[in-house]
This record gives sequence, C-alpha cells and structure tokens, in this order.
Amino acid sequence: MKQDSLEKIKLIVLENNTAGAEEILSDALECGLEPVDIIENGLSLGMKQVGDLFERGDLFLPQVMMAAALMTKCVDFLKDKMPEEEKDKKTIKVVIGTVEGDVHDIGKNIVKVLLSVNGFEVHDVGRDALTKKFIDKAIEIDADIVASSALMTGTMLVMEDIEAALKEAGIRDKVKTIIGGAPVTEYYADKIGANAYAENASEAVNEAMNMIAK
Repeated sequence: MKQDSLEKIKLIVLENNTAGAEEILSDALECGLEPVDIIENGLSLGMKQVGDLFERGDLFLPQVMMAAALMTKCVDFLKDKMPEEEKDKKTIKVVIGTVEGDVHDIGKNIVKVLLSVNGFEVHDVGRDALTKKFIDKAIEIDADIVASSALMTGTMLVMEDIEAALKEAGIRDKVKTIIGGAPVTEYYADKIGANAYAENASEAVNEAMNMIAK
C-alpha cells in the first residue's frame, strides 16, 4: 500500500499531474505516510527521474522547469503538514555559479532547480561570476557546499582559483566543493582538490546528497 502510494506520488512530477497532485498527496497523508517520506521517497525520486530523462534527451528544458515548479508547490503543501521539529531541521546551503569568463548557464540553472526541489537552499551567484563572489557569498550565508560550472577549457582553470581562495579565506575545511561542465573531468577535480565531480545535473544532486549523508 505504501509503495503504491509512493509510485503514484513519483508520477505526479513525471507526468506533470498538476490537477491531481493535491488529491494524491492528501490520500497519501490519510494512509499514514509522513510528509518527509512523501518528499524523500516519492517526489524527490520522481524529480530525479525527470533529471535522468533530460540528460538522455527524452525531456526538454521547459518540461524540466514545469516539473520543478510542480514539485515546489507539492513541497509547500506538505510543509504545512509537517511537525515543527521537521520544519526546524537545518537546511543545507549551496553557493552555485558559472565561473569568471564563462557565460554558459543552462546546465548550472538545471542543477540549481534540482537542488532546490530536493530541499537545498541554493544561492546563485550567476554566470561569469568572479571568484570573490563565490567566496563572499559562501561566507555570508555560512555555506555547506560551493558548486561551480565551466563550459570552456580556459575558464575551467578558474575552479582551481576558487579552491585556493576558499583556503585563503579560512573556510575550505568548512565547505565541500563540487565542479562540473563539459571540459571538466574527475581527474581535474582530484588534481585541484575538489571534493566531487559531477558529469551531469543528476550526478550533481547525487553528490550533494552523499555529502549530506557523510
């Protein structure tokens, strides 16, 4: 029964079932499912599948954005049903941006959306963002993760500057770093000392989730 309900909940975002979403969620709550369970094992898994389909070329960006908007509405609906102790749980804060000299931001924007709907508090410093902007925002919000993207080989080198600047600011041991983008590799991530490399948006979310678990 529980698994059947969770499968229906996953389909809310996969099929963009705006009309039936509230009824499905209400039925799940009446059946005894907790709001957090619905989000983590229903909606989030559905959104992850949306991300996977996008990466394979089976969905397009407007469809991803619609799914994300619907997921946000569902989460807002469920938040009102949560016990106070669940509402007060620490939110993981992420600084994300495309590095200086690089104006590509579609991939970064998708990662931002997927992180947001998976419960992360995301602060976007934009594209062509100065290294200082990443560091200042990380200090300002007491970030847990700094994620940077680069779509060109030349701009990819700025990621090493971000690692160095985090150390210089004295906060490198307090934050985890994720890097990604077309020219970026796991070898490069290891070389510059980044905590993780993500080949695509879904992997970025997975890496962030793993960081939380650890």
